[in-house]
Amino acid sequence: MPSMPAPYDLRCPVARSLDIIGERWTMLILRDLLLGGPCRFQDFERSLGGISPNTLSARLKQLEEHGIIERRFYEQHPPRAEYLLTEKGRQLGPVLKALFEWGRKYTAAPVPAGGDR
Repeated sequence: MPSMPAPYDLRCPVARSLDIIGERWTMLILRDLLLGGPCRFQDFERSLGGISPNTLSARLKQLEEHGIIERRFYEQHPPRAEYLLTEKGRQLGPVLKALFEWGRKYTAAPVPAGGDR
């Protein structure tokens, strides 16, 4: 399925970066790989509650196509793969750290249902 053209000017490096990593779930996939190392598909499903298998597949495929992650087979019959960051993907570490620090400073964690008020 061909990707939709971006609705914004891709002459800007920020826009080009967001075109690759700015979709919902993508940064959380990268977070899991940066913090936990190689992950299998089911590891992502468990960590990213609410993501559909189709969405997860699409995000992993896009990251792989852009050389940010690679898929490594660890079993051939049946084929089983894990995903890991490439050097290009590891370069996003400081970006995620900055987002983490910004989120910790300027956002509040949601209060669980039935929590103290």
